[in-house]
Amino acid sequence: MKLRLSVINLSALVLIFGLISFTACQKENSASTDTQEAEASLAASEGDGEAETVFNEIFDDAMGVDNEVGVSGSGIFYGRTDSMSPVPRCFTVTVTRPTANAFPVRVVVDFGTTGCPGPDGHVRRGKIITEYSARLIVPGAIATTTFDGFYIDSIKVQGTHKITNTSEPPTVLRRYRVQVIGGKLTKPNGNFVEWSSTRTILQVEGLLTPDFPRDDVFKIYEGNASGRVQRGNLLVRWESTITEPLFRRFTCRHIVRGRIRTVRVNLTTQSPWVAVLDFGLGQCDNQATLTINGVSHQITLP
Repeated sequence: MKLRLSVINLSALVLIFGLISFTACQKENSASTDTQEAEASLAASEGDGEAETVFNEIFDDAMGVDNEVGVSGSGIFYGRTDSMSPVPRCFTVTVTRPTANAFPVRVVVDFGTTGCPGPDGHVRRGKIITEYSARLIVPGAIATTTFDGFYIDSIKVQGTHKITNTSEPPTVLRRYRVQVIGGKLTKPNGNFVEWSSTRTILQVEGLLTPDFPRDDVFKIYEGNASGRVQRGNLLVRWESTITEPLFRRFTCRHIVRGRIRTVRVNLTTQSPWVAVLDFGLGQCDNQATLTINGVSHQITLP
């Protein structure tokens, strides 16, 4: 009888230890899963923010060549002709026309192969190539930009950037549809961000000074994007949507206000792992706040 009781007690003890071990394992797996979920959402939203920053600048560059094709002095051209704060021009601009007409026109901005420091503190090399159907402030004008060995710092930029002026006369408001087709940012370690997007942009300030871009402010009030990011062994796909309009100034490289929601593929919009990127309250800096599952992270944009 005593032997029978001991066997029963031993069996119960084994069962209890088994349950404890199983519960501990469950908690460990849950913690590991939470970490992986957070890392994946963080990578997706940061990748989306990086692409947003880089390709928004291409809009400024295409617009800012001169008053013949856009509005002189935005993007990489900002500060280049300002006698109060001159910045040496270390790139060349080549303009070619297939016909005797003013348009279409092809503009190649060549930063060389050794590196060209810009007024924003970033170093560029390679070429930006833009073809214009008309001056970009004219309704219906289209500017299509591609890249030839182009780098911002150590990031290689690829893809097609297309601007279409969708303004509707007689209104003086300027509206643009901006598309990034097959965009890709590649880092030296092989990590990359692939990004395609469509944005609708409305100029909300600076309309009374059409040839002076430094007071221009643009509102990106609708649009969506999709992408894929690789960081080491982590590979994540996502889709993003503007939930609060993004605001940009030609005098600032970064978005100064607005929010983007990033949802990884196979997640629902109600998932706690949906990421929200907040660009701030109007200050010009490269900082943004990324919130995932109630936890906020301060991130630095390129």
